[in-house]
Amino acid sequence: MGADSYNTGYEIVAYISLSKDRAQNGNPLILVASTPEEQKQLTEDIALALKAEVVQLTCGDYMVISKS
Repeated sequence: MGADSYNTGYEIVAYISLSKDRAQNGNPLILVASTPEEQKQLTEDIALALKAEVVQLTCGDYMVISKS
């Protein structure tokens, strides 16, 4: 199965976490917030500026995604 079969048309443009120990590689902007409030505010500000959508993962981290 090629990588194209997993293309959803979305691109992760930012990943916002509270854990500095998360794997940090790849293309998206990765930010580590100090508090849950800061994490949420960073996520909302970035999504608004980029006219993108937000996904909250079950681990509590956020991804800002946009249609590519």
